[in-house]
Amino acid sequence: MSGVIIGVVVGVVVAALTNIHIPSAYSLYVAIGILAAMDSVCGGISASISKNFNLKIFLTGLFFNSIVAIALVYLGKSLGVDLSLAAVVVFGSRIIQNFAIIRRLLLNKLEKKGKI
Repeated sequence: MSGVIIGVVVGVVVAALTNIHIPSAYSLYVAIGILAAMDSVCGGISASISKNFNLKIFLTGLFFNSIVAIALVYLGKSLGVDLSLAAVVVFGSRIIQNFAIIRRLLLNKLEKKGKI
């Protein structure tokens, strides 16, 4: 799991230091893909804390969730329906839910160690 966290940190640093311009026509797709990836990362952290992490499940979820979310937004744009809002709501709520799970797991661990 530490490799995943290091990979995320390295990816964020590289993205911040490079001057890559994403055309505005693709910005919505990239944003939804990043949101889906963030959901997978939060789920991976949650699974790691609860000692239930599986790298294969994490990686397949990371890529397939992002691809499906981007495809849904593309389909919605093709049909004239704003499906990006649905993706934002779903992935946003899942990220918040994962953060709540992470918080509870960390608080439980600290309680067991007697630090709270």
